[in-house]
Amino acid sequence: MSSKDDQGFSRRNFLKTAGLSGLAGAVTAAGVADADAQTGPRVLGPGDVPITLMVNGKRLDLKIEPRVTLLDAIRNRVDLTGNKRVCDRGACGACTMIVDGRTVYSCSTLAIEVQGKQIRTVDGLANGATLHPVQQAFCDVDALMCGFCTPGFVVATVALLEKHPNATPEQMRKGLDGNICRCGTFVRIMEAAVKAKGVLRG
Repeated sequence: MSSKDDQGFSRRNFLKTAGLSGLAGAVTAAGVADADAQTGPRVLGPGDVPITLMVNGKRLDLKIEPRVTLLDAIRNRVDLTGNKRVCDRGACGACTMIVDGRTVYSCSTLAIEVQGKQIRTVDGLANGATLHPVQQAFCDVDALMCGFCTPGFVVATVALLEKHPNATPEQMRKGLDGNICRCGTFVRIMEAAVKAKGVLRG
């Protein structure tokens, strides 16, 4: 029995035509995606690739896998071990570094992503045998216990006071709330930040 309408079209022919046009569209889209993939960003890895980092004012040429974090690159390849790995998930702040003036958790920042940026670690704060005022303040008020969180707190405090030289207590609490001291020396840490603020302003 024929199912053609008055204009000579059948449901079967309509479905065949619709199916073929959909298939052609899918093939065309796949071809465009392949072309885009071939002209897109260059794929790096999985092996070592050369990168250049500017750490504490020095140029460092490294060969690392693209998956290596900034913390691992600096601790394991450059032997700057001041910043610590503690939680390894960007939650405690012990690995805090300053990248182009902003604090970052180096355990969750890829080294390859910060090429061309100025990176500062706790190792680069002192001037020879003279401690940075923040480091000195932490020593003066005994703002540390086990010491694992201390490098991150020192770096975060430096970044805070560089951004807010006249930081209020509220700005200090907000600026340091990304760091955790499991020993509970928060009161002494705040005292150190206040003391360093006074020295830097003087």
